[in-house]
Amino acid sequence: MADFGTFCLLLALVASSWAIIASYNGWRVQSGELVLSGERAVYAAWALVLLGVLALEYCIHTDRFDLEYVASYSNRALPRMYKVAALWAGQSGSILFWLFILLSYSAIVVLLNRRKNRPLMPIVVTTLSVVSTFFLVLVNFMTRPFVRLSFTPVDGNGMNPQLQNPFMAIHPPCLYTGYVGLTIPFAFAVAALVTGQLGDTWFRTTRRFTILSWFVLGTGILLGGWWAYVELGWGGYWAWDPVENASLIPWLTATAFLHSVMIEERKKMLRVWNLSLVIMTFLLSILGTFITRSGVISSVHSFTKSEIGPVFAGFLGFCVVVAVGLLLYRLPDLKSEARLDSFVSRESTFLFNNLLLVGAAFAILWGTLFPILSEAVRGVKITVGAPFFNQVTVPIAFGLITLAGICPVIAWRRASARKLLEKIQIPFWALVGSAAALLIAGVRDPYAIVAFSLSVFVISTTVMEFYWGTRARQKVAGQAPAAAFLSLVDRNKRRYGGFTVHLGFMLIVVGVTGSMVFKQEATASLKRGQGFALGRYTMRFDAIVRQDDPNREFMGGRLAIFEGTRQVGTLTPGQNFYKAGQNPSTEVDIRSTLRDDLYLILTGFDPQEGVYTFKAYLNPLVNWIWIGGAVLIAGAWFAMLPDLRDRKRDVEARLREIEAHAA
Repeated sequence: MADFGTFCLLLALVASSWAIIASYNGWRVQSGELVLSGERAVYAAWALVLLGVLALEYCIHTDRFDLEYVASYSNRALPRMYKVAALWAGQSGSILFWLFILLSYSAIVVLLNRRKNRPLMPIVVTTLSVVSTFFLVLVNFMTRPFVRLSFTPVDGNGMNPQLQNPFMAIHPPCLYTGYVGLTIPFAFAVAALVTGQLGDTWFRTTRRFTILSWFVLGTGILLGGWWAYVELGWGGYWAWDPVENASLIPWLTATAFLHSVMIEERKKMLRVWNLSLVIMTFLLSILGTFITRSGVISSVHSFTKSEIGPVFAGFLGFCVVVAVGLLLYRLPDLKSEARLDSFVSRESTFLFNNLLLVGAAFAILWGTLFPILSEAVRGVKITVGAPFFNQVTVPIAFGLITLAGICPVIAWRRASARKLLEKIQIPFWALVGSAAALLIAGVRDPYAIVAFSLSVFVISTTVMEFYWGTRARQKVAGQAPAAAFLSLVDRNKRRYGGFTVHLGFMLIVVGVTGSMVFKQEATASLKRGQGFALGRYTMRFDAIVRQDDPNREFMGGRLAIFEGTRQVGTLTPGQNFYKAGQNPSTEVDIRSTLRDDLYLILTGFDPQEGVYTFKAYLNPLVNWIWIGGAVLIAGAWFAMLPDLRDRKRDVEARLREIEAHAA
């Protein structure tokens, strides 16, 4: 099976290389047969890589410990779910998985565009196949998943204990699917630049791919935060780790693109900027993969140093040269058809939003790469910690929140001051009222007051937009309120899905602010029967708990949790000891409410003395992060659905293609 998998990956490299040759030459000489051959080669490469993935999974599930990858990341007692996840637990498997997702996207793009966008498709296929071929070179020659050992161990090392969490079975596939999906708008942008088809076809065709990638990458980031929260035992969910940053940076630039492309669609502006954002986002996703895979930056998420780092850097440089060169070549043809009429307009708020998002992305990128640069220049690796990132990003976040509140109520082209003040009146007084209420309640932290008040402001403007839109629909169509609301959102899913995303983002801001500003912690070394207090809770250590299964042993302490004199539950934090010989891992236990989380970990124990040391965190409002994430995901999903205007536009575009073909 290992030989079969190796053979499939070699054949896939041949097929992907042929897809480049056939597609590019088919476009150059206008040969439909060559173009079709290149598209079929994409299907072949996808099928062959799928067989390679299945071959590796088969080897993992059948305990083929004569393979280095299986022996390193699996063992006999590993649960089935984690045997599946072992595919992306190591470097060679994760790159193979990355490649499979890319070829799946490529095959879907070819399938969906087999009768449309024909002028663009040869270069789209060429671009996608160049990226696929690069990763096929890696899995065939540099980070091979089917390498055999000189001996066969009795058992494998097993998966890293910190990865044996259900969310880690979902988090990496989400990140990879988001990362890789950003290749699709990049491929269409390159095709538009190469062919000179610089209209709106390329971004209309890829809009849903872009939203899907943004949505899945954002979901992966949230799941990663949840995994860090429940698995790492430090009471937090985001540490500005380099690999965390590497996923956030392209998400920020993709967010900027999704906002600014609306201006190009409506006003024929920012054409160069939008192409630049798409190129930038793809390059940042490749850079993020390089950071994760090369080991050049220390991170709890990254792999050790390997020989693929320089190769990744070379590929990234190649992409920069080609993409920037094409953009500069077409620059004279990319002049905007309109200009910004006024700084007091919706266009200007979108522009400022873009500048802040890109500014945040590059500030985070600078802090992430600074250790590499400092080591290269001065020979000393200087670590950039959370204080730098918080100091830079918090003011930018406040600016973005303010714009999110103003943008829905400001008019296109040139806003009337009277109309703007009229629409912003209720949200403004909601902001003032919330700030006053916080001060009366005893809140004195300026960051908390600003963050909570601005969140109320944005939520108010967003709710008012839904209300005003429904009222207008009632007057125009004479519908009942519920029917008018449903008709309103159905006619413009992107707009109201976007507003729902804003609501989710504000709930996340509330959760992040509460859990950062008002967080409390306490540590206590206890014998059975003793207790300690934190906030409104009192905890009493009642019993030692031990559990055993084929994969691990668990040892922890059971604590009774009291509010006042009333017992409200029990928590059992502890540690897992994995039998494959890995280090122990922390097993936290959490009591969650909408108000706060009581977060308990066992940090140490002395069985002879009967003393167990517990650490407790009280994290106010932290669950609003996950609630806000769910709202954000729901809004993004809704925005991807076709609305009435999209359906009409698709029919008109199809009719134009039929007429052009007939002519």
